[in-house]
This record gives sequence, C-alpha cells and structure tokens, in this order.
Amino acid sequence: MTGYAFRRLRMSAAAGLIALSLVSCESQERGAGFSPRARPSHPSHAGVHGPFTRKMDESMRLMAEAMADSRMTGDPDHDFAALMVAHHQGAVEMAKAVLEHGKDPVLRRLAQEIIVTQQQEIGVMKGRMTVTSSARRGSEPGSFGRNPGPAEPIRRPAEPIRPDREVSGGGSGTGTEAGTGAGAGTAAVIPISGQDRVYTADQTSNTVSVIDPAANRLLGVIRLGDPVPGALSPLYRGQLLVHGMGFSPDHRTIAVVSIGSNSVTLIETATNKVKGVVYIGRSPHETFFTPDGRELWATVRGEDYVSVIDPVRMKEKRRVRTANGPGMVLFRPDGRYAFVPSSFTPEVDVVDTRTYQVVARVPQASPFSPNLAVSRDGTEVWFTLKDSGKTQVMSARPPFRILATLDTGPITNHVTLVDNAKGHFGYVTVGGENMVKVYRRGRTPTLVATIPTGDLPHGIWVSGDGTRVYVGLENQDAVAAVDTLRNRVIATIPIGQQPQQLLYVPRAVPTGKGTANLMPLGVAGMAGHLTLSAPKGSGGRGHATVSVNALGALDLLQVAATGLEPGKNYTLWLTENRTAPFGHKEALTMFTTNAAGAQVSQAIGLLREVLTPASAAERAAAHERFLIITRADGDTPVAVQESRKPMPPTPGLLPDPAPAAG
Repeated sequence: MTGYAFRRLRMSAAAGLIALSLVSCESQERGAGFSPRARPSHPSHAGVHGPFTRKMDESMRLMAEAMADSRMTGDPDHDFAALMVAHHQGAVEMAKAVLEHGKDPVLRRLAQEIIVTQQQEIGVMKGRMTVTSSARRGSEPGSFGRNPGPAEPIRRPAEPIRPDREVSGGGSGTGTEAGTGAGAGTAAVIPISGQDRVYTADQTSNTVSVIDPAANRLLGVIRLGDPVPGALSPLYRGQLLVHGMGFSPDHRTIAVVSIGSNSVTLIETATNKVKGVVYIGRSPHETFFTPDGRELWATVRGEDYVSVIDPVRMKEKRRVRTANGPGMVLFRPDGRYAFVPSSFTPEVDVVDTRTYQVVARVPQASPFSPNLAVSRDGTEVWFTLKDSGKTQVMSARPPFRILATLDTGPITNHVTLVDNAKGHFGYVTVGGENMVKVYRRGRTPTLVATIPTGDLPHGIWVSGDGTRVYVGLENQDAVAAVDTLRNRVIATIPIGQQPQQLLYVPRAVPTGKGTANLMPLGVAGMAGHLTLSAPKGSGGRGHATVSVNALGALDLLQVAATGLEPGKNYTLWLTENRTAPFGHKEALTMFTTNAAGAQVSQAIGLLREVLTPASAAERAAAHERFLIITRADGDTPVAVQESRKPMPPTPGLLPDPAPAAG
C-alpha cells in the first residue's frame, strides 16, 4: 500500500473518531451548576470480551471526556488544536492496542505510522497553542510560569510506562511541568540532580528543612520562627506551627503555611529568601498554586473556606466557601477543578475554578481527611482518612464518584502518586505502622509492597523522574529517601523537629549552590526518640513512638499510639520503673483514641534529659524515668517503654552549610 493510501486511511479513521467524540460535547456546564455530559454512543460490545476490547472502549471514553473538557476560548486556532490534541492522543492509544494484540501486518504498519505521525502533530499543535495563548494573553506581569492548559492526553490508569515515552514522576502535585507531580503527562523526565530540593515544614522548630536529594544531605534550615516558649511571647513576630506547603508551576516559589500564626510565607527557592507573608483566617492547613500560577489557594481549616491569594500582590483576593474544616487543596492538571477534602465534615468538595463554586460534594468514609493527591493524567484523586485509617480513590472527572476504598492502617497520613518504569502506584504513609504502603493503581488498587521507614511517617512526595519518594518521619525528626524501583529506604537524613508536609521540587535552584540564607539546625537537632510496646505475655497490640524535642528551656513530648481500643481514654505516665511496681507516677497527657484505635498527643515539660540521658553517669544524676500507657480507668499498662535512642551528645549537631553564593 502506498504512503498516500496509508494517509487517506488514517484521515478516514480520524474523521470517524471526531464524529464519535463530539457526541460528548453536546452537554455543557452552565454557571455554577453541572449537567452530566452525554457519553459516546459507540456500538454495543455485549458478548465481546477481552483486553483489546476493554482498551479500545477505555481509549474512546477517555478521548471523548478530554475533548468535552477542553475549555473553549473563542479562538478557532487554539480551540481546534486543543480538541485535536485529545483526539490524536486517543488515536495513538488505539494504535498501541493494535500493536499489542493485532496480527495483520498491514494494520500493524499503519498503527506504527499513526503513532509516529500523530505524536509529531500533537507536538506541533501544542506549540501553536502556546503561541495563540500568548497572543491572546499579551504581556501580563506577575505570572509564575503560566502554561496554556492544553487538554490532557489519554492514558489508561494502569497502563505501563514504556521506555520511549517521556513522562514526569507523578505524585501529589499539580501543574504541567515535568516533575511537579500531576502535570499533563507530556513533560520530560527530570533526573535527580543537585538542582533539586526537598523541603519539610517542621512544626515544632518552626523551620523549613532544605535537603539536596542528589547527596541526600541536609543543607540547612530556613528559620521562620522560634521554638516554644519564646514563640508564645506577646511580642513574638515570627511564624508558629509551620505545617503545610505548596510550590509554583515554575518551581521558583514555595508557599509555607503556619497554623498558629494564621499565615502563608512565600519563599524564593533559589535564594531561600522570604519574599513576603500573607495573613489569612483561623488555623490554615495546606496551600497550593493553580496550574497557571496566577493564584495561591490556602485551606482555612479553622473555618469553612479556601482563601484565594494573589501571589504577586501577596493579598487575599476572595474566599471559596466549602464544608467546615477544609484540609487541603489540589487541582486537576488542566486547572478546571479544585479538590478540597474536609477535616471535620465527611465530604470532598469539587470546586469549578472558573466560577469558584462547589459543583459536587462527594462523601468521605469518615470526617478527617488531611491530604490528597491528583494523578498526572487527571483521572484520579486519592485522599487519606487519618481517623479511620483508610484511603479512598475518587474519579477526577464528572460525575465525580468514589472508585475504591482501601484499609491502609492506623494514622494514615499522606499519599503521593508515582509513575515509573514499573507502572502506576499510590504510596501511602501509615504513621501507626511506621511504614509506607504501595498500591498498584488500576480499576482495583492492589497492595504490592510495604516499606518500613522509621517513626511516624507523615509527608511524602515523589521525585521528578519517579525513581524516589521522600518521607518525613514526624517522631524521628528525619526524612527517609525511598528507591521506588526496589521499594526500600536508601538514606535517612536528620532534619528539624516534627516534619509535617514534605515537597520535592525539581530544578528549584537553576544555578549556584542554593545555600544562601540557610542556617544550621542548632537546638532544633536536640531530641530523644523512644518506643513503647505491649508488655510481654499480655497478648496486647499496644505500640507507640515518642519524640522528645528541645524547646529551649523546655521540651515537647509527642506520643503516637496505636493498637488500642477505639474510642477509649488513655493516660501516658512518667514512672520510676519500667516494670511493676512502677513507683511514683506522673500523668503527662491524656487522650481519646480514634476509630482506628490510634491517637497523637503532646505534653510540655523538662523531659528530655530525664527520659533520654546520653550516658550512664547522666542517667544516674537525672534519676532516669520511664513511660507507660494505661487505660484512664485502670492501672494495667497497655504499652511500656522498651528502647532508648540517646540524644545527641553536644548541641553543635550538623556543621554549617557551605558559604552562601552571593
């Protein structure tokens, strides 16, 4: 067959696909509401089964949805390209299915030609979309590296990554640049380098720890405030309870949320310099930039709205009303929808970013959701439920619905979505089990690995090439680097006190060492770490990790307990002996377990040297004490201190970072 005949056949197939896909464009959203789109009325496949049929059906469905979701601008050039990108990608996926299952040599050659030529055409159309978008937009000051927002390519959720495909790492982020975590899926892989940075929000030391992932080494901390009790002074002006973070699409800015001071701090990644602080409503929790970089959305968990911030003027511009206690916000890669789970109300709100209105309310299995991730292909949202120990998977497309509910474990904290050479995965931190659980994504997510990490894993994010995830260890004051191809920890890096959110930002430092304005850990590195287990022979499952962090003259103790009875009251005691009789007991903190039989609780006092003296002489002088947990209405211990990790012998800790470059 001649090349001309091949082209004619390909064009005929394309015309048929366009007619099929445009059926789904008949129904459009109007105003703040939502009306379901019609789906393509392709011939019935009843009685026809097999992987090829499923792949073709899925390719047609996703292509139609992507075309229907393409935002019309009124510019014929831009709108034609946007629709055809989605259409061509659908044809590419169908051609790949033929190469995988088909036998006819002529059709296989045709499929190969379709893949090559239509991928080339996709590149041309995306380039023209950038030009037409820039022409319409003109020169607008203050953007953070905007993207034109092309329709996302079609990909089956469980499709394996092939070596010839250029993809970014996938994960909890948003934006279309490689490595941001949930981009459009067409960006190139960004190998790990010294230009990348890992950031943690250190809640107790009020710092941001900065790690070079190429060396797996702490470079220093950005000090946003002082530890308690200095942070409680009426004249205190720093940030308090540094907790959440997000980053801009151009990777030049991180935004850091401080719960206690109701603030969002904008920091330049290249220089680690604070650019400004925006004060918003009560107890904000997490924040993220829109994919075009024009807005920064911050969830105000102590109230019932999301604060929309202008990151250039550094000023709140509007509020988006949501269910009470919004926990986190992330965006679909095309920017069309924002997803906001709640910490107090069992629902995920879906917000139309054009109208700032909630267009769907999807029930959560339980009220407390602190974290979510959006897949890079824009098809799935994974969100965690800390109170019930579950993770749920939701469709990121209308009609929004729950696709799966996973029993991940007590104190389920954060999730990141990973795309690498082995496939598509969800990595979930399970604080109560001190591990990360790995699920293969697909119609039915399947547990494929468990990775022991250290004490109370919390924040997690994926690298720009999908080969690593980094995990903040809240009760170990450290970050674990995990090789995702082998699913094992390859490094543990000491950082600031009690890390919460963690970010991986590829190419955060384009040039230079990127160590300007960093400080050593100092007193923030002085900590003790303990483990409590059920008494031998008791048959119980009680377990806890404890960190005791220096706060200047005082210490903060945090206990993360699991394996207890749900909904019961417990007491953490300081005792004279590890075993009965325990001698004099002092109650440090009382807590009520959640539905998973777990809880995190804190106490402040002079505890570190009493519990974790560094030497035998210091232990004798300090009259070493021990920790036990009992039911509030009884004296029988359910968990007893078993191990000790001595505190650092000197306050010097880590050496100063390299001299600042300029």
